[in-house]
Amino acid sequence: MTDIFNVLSPGAYTTVQDLGRFGWQPFGVPPSGMLDDFAGRIANMLVGNPDTAALLELTVSGPSLKILSPATIALTGADMPFSINGAPAAGWCALPVQPGDTVTIGMARSGCRAYLSVSQGIDVPVVMGSRSCYVGAAIGGFKGRPLQAGDFLRRGPGDADHPARRVPATFVPDYPSEITLRAIPGPQNDFFDDGLDVFFNTWFTVSPQADRMGCRLQGPVISQIETMPQSIISEPSLPGGVQIPQDGQPIILLCEQTVGGYTKIATVVSSDIWRVAQALPGDSIRFERIDMAAAHARYRSQASLLERIRREMNLPGGEQRPGCDRPDPAAVDWDSPDVVDKLIHCLYQT
Repeated sequence: MTDIFNVLSPGAYTTVQDLGRFGWQPFGVPPSGMLDDFAGRIANMLVGNPDTAALLELTVSGPSLKILSPATIALTGADMPFSINGAPAAGWCALPVQPGDTVTIGMARSGCRAYLSVSQGIDVPVVMGSRSCYVGAAIGGFKGRPLQAGDFLRRGPGDADHPARRVPATFVPDYPSEITLRAIPGPQNDFFDDGLDVFFNTWFTVSPQADRMGCRLQGPVISQIETMPQSIISEPSLPGGVQIPQDGQPIILLCEQTVGGYTKIATVVSSDIWRVAQALPGDSIRFERIDMAAAHARYRSQASLLERIRREMNLPGGEQRPGCDRPDPAAVDWDSPDVVDKLIHCLYQT
Protein backbone atom coordinates (compact mmCIF):
# COMPACT_ATOMS: atom_id res chain seq x y z
CA MET A 1 0.00 0.00 0.00
CA THR A 2 1.26 3.46 -0.97
CA ASP A 3 -0.04 6.91 -0.06
CA ILE A 4 -1.36 8.48 -3.27
CA PHE A 5 -3.73 11.42 -2.58
CA ASN A 6 -3.80 14.17 0.03
CA VAL A 7 -7.23 15.80 -0.23
CA LEU A 8 -6.82 19.58 -0.40
CA SER A 9 -10.53 20.19 -1.07
CA PRO A 10 -13.07 17.39 -1.42
CA GLY A 11 -15.52 18.64 -4.05
CA ALA A 12 -19.27 18.59 -3.54
CA TYR A 13 -19.64 14.88 -2.78
CA THR A 14 -16.73 12.56 -3.49
CA THR A 15 -16.83 8.92 -2.39
CA VAL A 16 -14.89 5.71 -2.99
CA GLN A 17 -16.87 3.21 -5.09
CA ASP A 18 -16.33 -0.07 -6.93
CA LEU A 19 -18.84 -2.27 -8.79
CA GLY A 20 -20.92 -2.75 -5.65
CA ARG A 21 -21.78 -4.89 -2.64
CA PHE A 22 -23.97 -7.86 -3.56
CA GLY A 23 -25.73 -10.56 -1.60
CA TRP A 24 -26.63 -8.38 1.39
CA GLN A 25 -29.93 -6.84 0.24
CA PRO A 26 -32.05 -9.35 2.23
CA PHE A 27 -30.37 -7.88 5.32
CA GLY A 28 -31.12 -4.28 4.37
CA VAL A 29 -27.71 -3.44 2.90
CA PRO A 30 -27.98 -1.95 -0.61
CA PRO A 31 -25.42 -2.63 -3.36
CA SER A 32 -24.05 0.94 -3.61
CA GLY A 33 -21.23 1.06 -6.21
CA MET A 34 -20.60 3.25 -9.24
CA LEU A 35 -23.85 4.83 -10.41
CA ASP A 36 -22.44 5.15 -13.93
CA ASP A 37 -20.55 1.89 -14.20
CA PHE A 38 -19.97 2.43 -17.92
CA ALA A 39 -17.75 5.47 -17.25
CA GLY A 40 -16.32 3.83 -14.12
CA ARG A 41 -15.28 0.64 -15.91
CA ILE A 42 -13.59 2.65 -18.66
CA ALA A 43 -11.72 4.76 -16.09
CA ASN A 44 -10.31 1.53 -14.65
CA MET A 45 -9.47 0.16 -18.11
CA LEU A 46 -7.41 3.25 -18.91
CA VAL A 47 -5.05 2.78 -15.96
CA GLY A 48 -4.79 -1.00 -16.32
CA ASN A 49 -7.01 -1.89 -13.38
CA PRO A 50 -9.56 -4.70 -13.24
CA ASP A 51 -13.18 -3.58 -13.49
CA THR A 52 -13.59 -4.35 -9.78
CA ALA A 53 -10.97 -1.82 -8.61
CA ALA A 54 -12.10 1.03 -6.37
CA LEU A 55 -12.00 4.60 -7.64
CA LEU A 56 -13.43 8.01 -6.78
CA GLU A 57 -16.96 9.02 -7.81
CA LEU A 58 -17.26 12.81 -8.09
CA THR A 59 -20.72 14.40 -7.95
CA VAL A 60 -21.35 17.82 -9.56
CA SER A 61 -17.86 19.11 -8.75
CA GLY A 62 -14.53 17.44 -8.16
CA PRO A 63 -11.72 17.61 -5.58
CA SER A 64 -8.29 19.13 -5.48
CA LEU A 65 -5.67 16.47 -4.70
CA LYS A 66 -1.95 16.56 -3.94
CA ILE A 67 -0.13 13.58 -5.50
CA LEU A 68 2.08 11.70 -3.02
CA SER A 69 3.64 8.97 -5.20
CA PRO A 70 4.09 8.16 -8.91
CA ALA A 71 0.91 6.86 -10.52
CA THR A 72 -1.27 6.85 -13.61
CA ILE A 73 -4.71 8.47 -13.36
CA ALA A 74 -7.73 8.85 -15.64
CA LEU A 75 -10.91 10.94 -15.48
CA THR A 76 -14.10 9.82 -17.25
CA GLY A 77 -17.80 10.59 -17.01
CA ALA A 78 -19.25 14.09 -16.66
CA ASP A 79 -17.41 16.91 -18.41
CA MET A 80 -15.57 18.59 -15.53
CA PRO A 81 -12.65 21.05 -15.95
CA PHE A 82 -9.50 19.06 -15.19
CA SER A 83 -5.96 20.32 -14.64
CA ILE A 84 -2.59 19.07 -13.41
CA ASN A 85 -0.43 21.81 -11.85
CA GLY A 86 -2.73 24.38 -13.43
CA ALA A 87 -2.30 23.06 -16.98
CA PRO A 88 -5.48 21.76 -18.65
CA ALA A 89 -5.60 17.96 -18.82
CA ALA A 90 -7.69 15.70 -21.03
CA GLY A 91 -10.39 13.36 -19.85
CA TRP A 92 -10.93 9.80 -21.10
CA CYS A 93 -7.19 9.11 -21.29
CA ALA A 94 -4.41 7.81 -19.01
CA LEU A 95 -2.08 10.45 -17.58
CA PRO A 96 1.12 10.03 -15.50
CA VAL A 97 1.45 12.04 -12.28
CA GLN A 98 4.39 12.54 -9.94
CA PRO A 99 4.82 13.39 -6.25
CA GLY A 100 4.10 17.07 -5.65
CA ASP A 101 1.67 17.41 -8.56
CA THR A 102 -1.72 18.97 -7.85
CA VAL A 103 -4.79 17.60 -9.62
CA THR A 104 -7.79 19.94 -9.68
CA ILE A 105 -11.26 19.03 -10.97
CA GLY A 106 -13.97 21.68 -11.21
CA MET A 107 -17.73 22.02 -11.66
CA ALA A 108 -19.53 19.82 -14.19
CA ARG A 109 -20.31 21.51 -17.50
CA SER A 110 -22.45 18.57 -18.64
CA GLY A 111 -23.38 15.40 -16.84
CA CYS A 112 -23.41 14.98 -13.07
CA ARG A 113 -20.84 12.34 -12.04
CA ALA A 114 -17.22 11.78 -13.03
CA TYR A 115 -14.84 8.94 -12.12
CA LEU A 116 -11.19 9.35 -11.17
CA SER A 117 -9.18 6.13 -11.29
CA VAL A 118 -5.61 5.51 -10.18
CA SER A 119 -3.30 2.65 -11.11
CA GLN A 120 -3.74 -0.30 -8.69
CA GLY A 121 -6.97 1.19 -7.36
CA ILE A 122 -7.92 3.04 -4.18
CA ASP A 123 -6.98 0.88 -1.20
CA VAL A 124 -9.61 1.01 1.55
CA PRO A 125 -10.91 -1.88 3.70
CA VAL A 126 -13.22 -4.42 2.08
CA VAL A 127 -16.60 -4.46 3.88
CA MET A 128 -19.06 -7.25 2.98
CA GLY A 129 -17.14 -7.99 -0.19
CA SER A 130 -16.85 -4.43 -1.48
CA ARG A 131 -14.90 -1.21 -1.02
CA SER A 132 -17.95 0.90 -1.98
CA CYS A 133 -19.00 3.65 0.40
CA TYR A 134 -22.56 3.50 1.73
CA VAL A 135 -22.92 6.75 3.64
CA GLY A 136 -26.36 5.80 5.01
CA ALA A 137 -24.76 3.15 7.23
CA ALA A 138 -21.28 4.72 7.42
CA ILE A 139 -19.65 1.59 5.93
CA GLY A 140 -17.13 1.02 3.16
CA GLY A 141 -15.19 3.63 1.27
CA PHE A 142 -12.99 5.99 3.28
CA LYS A 143 -14.28 5.79 6.86
CA GLY A 144 -17.83 5.34 5.56
CA ARG A 145 -18.20 8.95 4.45
CA PRO A 146 -17.51 11.41 1.62
CA LEU A 147 -13.97 12.73 1.44
CA GLN A 148 -12.94 15.72 3.55
CA ALA A 149 -10.04 18.13 3.34
CA GLY A 150 -6.99 16.63 5.02
CA ASP A 151 -7.78 13.00 4.17
CA PHE A 152 -4.96 10.76 2.91
CA LEU A 153 -5.81 7.96 0.48
CA ARG A 154 -3.70 4.95 -0.48
CA ARG A 155 -3.45 2.94 -3.67
CA GLY A 156 -2.87 -0.78 -3.96
CA PRO A 157 0.59 -2.31 -4.37
CA GLY A 158 2.10 -2.84 -7.80
CA ASP A 159 3.35 -1.03 -10.88
CA ALA A 160 2.25 2.60 -11.15
CA ASP A 161 3.31 3.07 -14.78
CA HIS A 162 1.00 2.08 -17.62
CA PRO A 163 0.99 2.71 -21.36
CA ALA A 164 -0.59 5.88 -22.66
CA ARG A 165 -4.17 5.03 -23.51
CA ARG A 166 -7.01 7.13 -24.86
CA VAL A 167 -10.64 6.28 -25.50
CA PRO A 168 -11.44 7.09 -29.16
CA ALA A 169 -13.74 10.11 -29.37
CA THR A 170 -16.46 8.07 -31.08
CA PHE A 171 -16.89 6.05 -27.86
CA VAL A 172 -17.12 9.01 -25.47
CA PRO A 173 -20.80 9.53 -24.55
CA ASP A 174 -22.61 12.85 -24.64
CA TYR A 175 -24.53 14.04 -21.58
CA PRO A 176 -27.46 16.02 -23.01
CA SER A 177 -29.98 17.94 -20.92
CA GLU A 178 -32.83 16.05 -22.62
CA ILE A 179 -32.64 12.34 -21.79
CA THR A 180 -34.64 9.38 -23.09
CA LEU A 181 -34.80 6.32 -20.83
CA ARG A 182 -35.98 2.93 -22.09
CA ALA A 183 -38.38 1.30 -19.66
CA ILE A 184 -40.49 -1.84 -19.38
CA PRO A 185 -43.99 -1.42 -17.87
CA GLY A 186 -44.42 -2.95 -14.42
CA PRO A 187 -44.31 -4.68 -12.09
CA GLN A 188 -47.46 -2.82 -10.91
CA ASN A 189 -48.50 -1.32 -14.24
CA ASP A 190 -51.98 -2.85 -13.76
CA PHE A 191 -52.57 -0.19 -11.06
CA PHE A 192 -52.65 2.45 -13.80
CA ASP A 193 -54.74 3.14 -16.89
CA ASP A 194 -54.56 6.76 -18.15
CA GLY A 195 -51.59 7.26 -15.85
CA LEU A 196 -49.57 4.80 -17.92
CA ASP A 197 -50.21 6.86 -21.07
CA VAL A 198 -49.19 10.06 -19.29
CA PHE A 199 -46.02 8.39 -18.02
CA PHE A 200 -44.84 7.27 -21.48
CA ASN A 201 -45.87 10.45 -23.31
CA THR A 202 -44.60 13.26 -21.08
CA TRP A 203 -41.36 15.09 -20.44
CA PHE A 204 -40.48 15.27 -16.74
CA THR A 205 -37.97 17.55 -15.00
CA VAL A 206 -35.25 16.28 -12.66
CA SER A 207 -35.87 17.83 -9.25
CA PRO A 208 -33.21 18.89 -6.73
CA GLN A 209 -34.20 15.75 -4.73
CA ALA A 210 -31.83 13.48 -6.64
CA ASP A 211 -29.13 11.42 -4.96
CA ARG A 212 -27.70 7.89 -4.86
CA MET A 213 -30.98 6.50 -3.48
CA GLY A 214 -33.17 7.82 -6.24
CA CYS A 215 -34.02 10.56 -8.70
CA ARG A 216 -37.31 12.39 -8.05
CA LEU A 217 -39.01 13.88 -11.10
CA GLN A 218 -41.52 16.72 -11.50
CA GLY A 219 -44.31 16.82 -14.05
CA PRO A 220 -47.97 15.94 -14.57
CA VAL A 221 -49.51 13.85 -11.82
CA ILE A 222 -49.50 10.11 -12.58
CA SER A 223 -52.86 8.89 -11.31
CA GLN A 224 -53.63 5.35 -10.22
CA ILE A 225 -56.92 3.58 -10.82
CA GLU A 226 -59.17 4.81 -8.00
CA THR A 227 -60.17 1.32 -6.89
CA MET A 228 -56.53 0.24 -6.48
CA PRO A 229 -54.71 0.66 -3.14
CA GLN A 230 -52.37 3.65 -2.92
CA SER A 231 -49.50 1.47 -1.73
CA ILE A 232 -48.42 -2.15 -1.77
CA ILE A 233 -46.87 -4.49 0.76
CA SER A 234 -43.20 -3.52 0.90
CA GLU A 235 -41.14 -5.59 -1.53
CA PRO A 236 -37.51 -5.71 -2.72
CA SER A 237 -36.40 -2.75 -4.80
CA LEU A 238 -33.92 -2.82 -7.67
CA PRO A 239 -32.14 0.01 -9.49
CA GLY A 240 -34.36 1.35 -12.26
CA GLY A 241 -37.72 0.76 -10.61
CA VAL A 242 -39.97 3.82 -11.01
CA GLN A 243 -42.11 4.38 -7.94
CA ILE A 244 -45.25 6.48 -7.96
CA PRO A 245 -45.85 7.86 -4.45
CA GLN A 246 -49.12 9.44 -3.36
CA ASP A 247 -48.26 12.84 -4.87
CA GLY A 248 -48.08 11.19 -8.33
CA GLN A 249 -44.51 12.35 -9.06
CA PRO A 250 -42.20 9.55 -10.29
CA ILE A 251 -39.06 8.48 -8.40
CA ILE A 252 -36.43 6.45 -10.26
CA LEU A 253 -34.78 4.15 -7.72
CA LEU A 254 -31.01 3.84 -7.81
CA CYS A 255 -28.40 1.81 -5.92
CA GLU A 256 -28.95 2.67 -2.25
CA GLN A 257 -32.43 1.36 -1.50
CA THR A 258 -33.50 -2.21 -0.72
CA VAL A 259 -37.28 -2.20 -0.19
CA GLY A 260 -40.24 -0.01 -1.01
CA GLY A 261 -43.99 0.10 -0.60
CA TYR A 262 -45.03 2.40 -3.45
CA THR A 263 -46.35 1.00 -6.71
CA LYS A 264 -43.80 0.78 -9.52
CA ILE A 265 -45.26 1.78 -12.86
CA ALA A 266 -42.20 0.77 -14.90
CA THR A 267 -38.57 -0.31 -14.70
CA VAL A 268 -35.75 1.52 -16.48
CA VAL A 269 -33.52 -1.01 -18.24
CA SER A 270 -30.14 -1.62 -16.62
CA SER A 271 -28.21 -0.37 -19.65
CA ASP A 272 -29.78 3.10 -19.19
CA ILE A 273 -29.12 3.55 -15.46
CA TRP A 274 -25.95 5.46 -16.29
CA ARG A 275 -28.10 8.07 -18.04
CA VAL A 276 -30.03 8.65 -14.81
CA ALA A 277 -26.73 8.91 -12.93
CA GLN A 278 -25.63 11.73 -15.25
CA ALA A 279 -28.86 13.77 -15.01
CA LEU A 280 -28.62 17.16 -13.32
CA PRO A 281 -31.47 19.02 -11.59
CA GLY A 282 -33.40 20.88 -14.29
CA ASP A 283 -32.65 18.30 -17.00
CA SER A 284 -35.60 16.76 -18.85
CA ILE A 285 -36.43 13.05 -18.93
CA ARG A 286 -38.91 11.06 -20.97
CA PHE A 287 -39.59 7.32 -20.97
CA GLU A 288 -39.68 5.13 -24.06
CA ARG A 289 -41.72 1.96 -23.72
CA ILE A 290 -39.89 -1.20 -24.80
CA ASP A 291 -40.32 -4.92 -24.25
CA MET A 292 -38.04 -7.53 -22.67
CA ALA A 293 -36.49 -8.56 -25.98
CA ALA A 294 -35.48 -4.97 -26.72
CA ALA A 295 -34.07 -4.62 -23.20
CA HIS A 296 -31.93 -7.72 -23.72
CA ALA A 297 -30.73 -6.33 -27.04
CA ARG A 298 -29.69 -3.05 -25.39
CA TYR A 299 -27.85 -4.91 -22.64
CA ARG A 300 -26.08 -7.03 -25.23
CA SER A 301 -25.16 -3.92 -27.23
CA GLN A 302 -23.65 -2.17 -24.23
CA ALA A 303 -21.65 -5.26 -23.23
CA SER A 304 -20.35 -5.52 -26.80
CA LEU A 305 -19.42 -1.82 -26.79
CA LEU A 306 -17.32 -2.24 -23.65
CA GLU A 307 -15.52 -5.22 -25.19
CA ARG A 308 -14.90 -3.25 -28.38
CA ILE A 309 -13.34 -0.43 -26.34
CA ARG A 310 -11.12 -3.00 -24.60
CA ARG A 311 -9.96 -4.30 -27.96
CA GLU A 312 -9.25 -0.77 -29.22
CA MET A 313 -6.94 -0.31 -26.23
CA ASN A 314 -5.43 -3.83 -26.50
CA LEU A 315 -6.74 -4.86 -23.10
CA PRO A 316 -7.78 -8.33 -21.88
CA GLY A 317 -11.45 -9.15 -21.18
CA GLY A 318 -13.06 -7.46 -18.20
CA GLU A 319 -13.88 -8.84 -14.78
CA GLN A 320 -17.45 -9.18 -13.60
CA ARG A 321 -18.97 -8.47 -10.23
CA PRO A 322 -17.88 -10.91 -7.52
CA GLY A 323 -19.86 -14.16 -7.62
CA CYS A 324 -21.21 -13.42 -11.08
CA ASP A 325 -21.41 -16.27 -13.57
CA ARG A 326 -22.88 -14.13 -16.36
CA PRO A 327 -22.71 -15.86 -19.74
CA ASP A 328 -20.87 -14.39 -22.69
CA PRO A 329 -23.44 -11.93 -24.12
CA ALA A 330 -22.36 -12.72 -27.68
CA ALA A 331 -22.86 -16.48 -27.36
CA VAL A 332 -26.15 -17.08 -25.55
CA ASP A 333 -29.81 -17.62 -26.35
CA TRP A 334 -31.41 -14.45 -25.00
CA ASP A 335 -34.88 -16.00 -25.23
CA SER A 336 -33.93 -18.66 -22.69
CA PRO A 337 -35.40 -18.18 -19.19
CA ASP A 338 -32.23 -19.71 -17.74
CA VAL A 339 -30.13 -16.97 -19.30
CA VAL A 340 -32.45 -14.27 -17.95
CA ASP A 341 -32.23 -15.80 -14.46
CA LYS A 342 -28.42 -15.77 -14.64
CA LEU A 343 -28.44 -12.16 -15.80
CA ILE A 344 -30.67 -11.04 -12.93
CA HIS A 345 -28.51 -12.95 -10.44
CA CYS A 346 -25.40 -11.30 -11.85
CA LEU A 347 -26.74 -7.75 -11.88
CA TYR A 348 -28.40 -7.74 -8.49
CA GLN A 349 -27.16 -10.76 -6.50
CA THR A 350 -30.46 -10.95 -4.61
